[in-house]
Amino acid sequence: MRIIRKPRLLTALLLAAAAPLAISAAPAPVATPAPTPAGIDETAMDPAVKPGTEFYLYSAGAWVSRAQIPADRSSVGAHTVAADKTEQQQTALIRKILASQPAAGSDEARIRDYWRAFMDTAAIDKAGLTPLKPDLARYAAIADKAQLVRVLGDQTESDLDLFNNNNDMATENLFGLFITKALKSNEVVPYIFQGGLGLPDREYYVSAEPRMATIRRQYRKYVADLLRLSGLSEPEARAARIVDLETKIAAAHPSKADVADFTQGGTLWTRADFASKAPSIDWNAFFTAARIPDLRTDEIYNPSKHVKGWRGPGEQYFGVYSPTAITGLAALVASEPLDAWKDWLAFHRINAQTEVLPAKFDALHFAFFDTTLSGTPQQRPREKRALAAVNADLGMAFGKLYVAAYFPPSAKAQVEDMATRIRHAFARRIDALDWMAPATRKEARAKLEGMVVAVGYPDTWPDSSKIVIKPGQAYANRMAAIRGFTLQQLSKLGKPQDRAEWWMVPQLVNAVNLPVQNALNFPAAILQKPFFDPAADLASNYGAIGAVIGHEISHSFDSSGAAVDGNGLLRNWWTAEDLAHFDAQSQALVAQYDGYAPFPDLHLNGKLELGENGADVAGLAASYDAYREALGGKELPVVDGLTGDQRFFIAFAQSWATKTRDGALRRQVIGNAHAPGQYRALTVRNIDAWYKAFDVKPGDAMYLDPAKRVRLW
Repeated sequence: MRIIRKPRLLTALLLAAAAPLAISAAPAPVATPAPTPAGIDETAMDPAVKPGTEFYLYSAGAWVSRAQIPADRSSVGAHTVAADKTEQQQTALIRKILASQPAAGSDEARIRDYWRAFMDTAAIDKAGLTPLKPDLARYAAIADKAQLVRVLGDQTESDLDLFNNNNDMATENLFGLFITKALKSNEVVPYIFQGGLGLPDREYYVSAEPRMATIRRQYRKYVADLLRLSGLSEPEARAARIVDLETKIAAAHPSKADVADFTQGGTLWTRADFASKAPSIDWNAFFTAARIPDLRTDEIYNPSKHVKGWRGPGEQYFGVYSPTAITGLAALVASEPLDAWKDWLAFHRINAQTEVLPAKFDALHFAFFDTTLSGTPQQRPREKRALAAVNADLGMAFGKLYVAAYFPPSAKAQVEDMATRIRHAFARRIDALDWMAPATRKEARAKLEGMVVAVGYPDTWPDSSKIVIKPGQAYANRMAAIRGFTLQQLSKLGKPQDRAEWWMVPQLVNAVNLPVQNALNFPAAILQKPFFDPAADLASNYGAIGAVIGHEISHSFDSSGAAVDGNGLLRNWWTAEDLAHFDAQSQALVAQYDGYAPFPDLHLNGKLELGENGADVAGLAASYDAYREALGGKELPVVDGLTGDQRFFIAFAQSWATKTRDGALRRQVIGNAHAPGQYRALTVRNIDAWYKAFDVKPGDAMYLDPAKRVRLW
C-alpha cells in the first residue's frame, strides 16, 4: 500500500551529501551588478493596498484577483508555476525516451516500459482486478491472528514517495517504515510509524464538528461503493466494520500537534521492548515477515559508534514514532475481530492503488478524495498523472536524466554561493545575540560550521536495479517499485550511514533540512523561476530562493532542531536561561499564528506550525542580512519606483502567492505543519527592515510593536 505523505520526524532524521561550507571569513561582496531584470512580478501587485495594511495583497493582490485554479487542481501558486515548468521539461524527456531505442535494462528502458503500461488504460480495464487476486485471496485465507500479523509485517513497506511530499506522514498500511541513523548514535536503524487510516488525519474521525460527521458518512458510503465495485459481498456491512476499525485506529494516533516536535515523538526500543511495551503482537514474526534482519549479534555492536550507556551487545534498536500509537495499534490487532481486519486489508489494497486499476475505480477514488474532500472538480490528464507516477516510483533514475538536461553547473555554483553567504549571515546573527551565553553560542556556531549543504542532485546516484519493471503490467510495476525501494532501504541495516544519500528527487519543487544529520537538500527543480532566476537582481533572488535557503538552515535551530547538537545527537546543549528565552519567543510565535483565521470556525494551529513558522522568521532575517552583505554597502538601483529592499520583501511575499480551494485549505490547516502561503508571507511583520523599507508605522494594521516582534535568531 502506498505511503503518501512526508513525516516531520523524517525531515529531521535524514542525511544529505556535500562538504560543509566554511563560514569563518565573510564572503567578498559581489561585483557591481550590471542592470538586470528586477525579478519580481509587478503585474501581480495591487498598489491600491497599503503595504502596512495587508502586505500579502499589496505584493500579490492583483494576481489573487485574476488567478484561476485549474479544474484539475486544488490550488495554484508560485510552487505550481515551478512545478508546471518542471512538468513541461520532464514531458519533453519522456517523449525523447519513447522515440528512442533504449538498451535493455537501462533506466531509459524501465521508464519507457513503466510509462507505457501506466498509459495503457485499455489493458488496465481489461485486466480488471486480476492483478490483485493473489492478495485478495491471501487476505480471505487468513485463519488466525498469527497469520494476520505475518501479512501486516509483509505489507510494512518503505516508499520513495514518502520523502517527496510536503505533508505529514501517513500510510494506508497499519505500520510504515523508513531507515536512517538513530537519534542517539551513528547506527542505522529501522523506524516504525503509525498508519492505517483512509481519511487524511485522525481529526476526521474524532472531531465532533457537524462537517466532520458529514464527511464520515460520505466516507462510509465511498468504502461500500468501492467494495461493491470490487464484487465483494455485503459491502455496506463490510464498510461499517472497516470505518469502525479505522475510528479505533485514529483514536490510538496522537494529534499532529502533539508529535510536531520529533524529539517528543521519536523513541528508541530494543527488539525485546516490543514484546513488553506492545505485547499484543508476535513482533519477531512481524519483523521476519517485514524482511527486517535480526542484528542482535556481538559483531554488530561497536562501542566506538555509540553514546556511552546507550546499548550493549546482543541488542537491536528501532525508532518508534510514536510509542503510544504502536502500543495502541498492536492492542487492536489482538482485540478487534479477524473479519474486520480482513475487510480492512482488502479495502486498503484496492483503495491505495486505484490509479493503476480500471477507470471506474480511479473515478470513484477521485470523486471522494479530491472532489468531496478538497473541492477539485476535474481529474488531471492521464499523461500528467503518469509523469507523477514515474517520479514517485522511478524518481532517482528519472532525476539523473532531468539534471543532465536542465540544471547547468553555473546555476548550481550561483546557489551554492548564496548558501555560503546566508550561512555566514546566520553566524553573525548568532554572534550578535545578547541573550545567549558563551557556552550555548559555541555549540550553535559549531553546528552551523559543520552543516552540510547539497544543491541540485546527489554526487552518487542510488542503484535502482532492485525495481523490476515489466511491459504492460501497470499494477505489478507499482508494487515492484514499492518493494524494490523497501529492499534498497533494508540493505542499509548493519552498515555505516551513507553520507552521500539523498532523500528527495532532483526534479522536485521542494527543499528539506535534516537536523539529526545536520544537512540540507535543495533539489534542482526549485532552483528556477519564480524562486530563482540567474539573470535577475540580488534583491529578488535573495527574497525568494534566499529565504528558502535561510528557512532550511534555520530548521537546524528551530523548536525541534535546537534539541540536536552539531553531531546529530539528541542532546541539550543550552543553558537553562537561554532555553527559557528561546521557548518564550517560540510561544510568542505560536500565539501570533493562532490569531490568524482562514475561516470563521477554523484558526491556524501555531503549535503544529511552530517549526515551519520559526524557520520562516529566522530564515528571512538571515537572507536579508546576506543580501545586504553581498551588496557591500551599496544600494541597488530603484526600478519602477521600488528600492532594492522593497523588491526583496515583495519577492518573498510573491513566492508564497497561493490560491486554494476551501476543502483543501481546511485539510492543510487541520493536518499540515506548514501554514497556508498567504500567512507565511506575513512573516515580514517580525523583520525590522521591512518596517523601514515600506515606512510602516504604529496604527497600520500589520504593525507590531518592536517588543512583540519574534526574534528567534
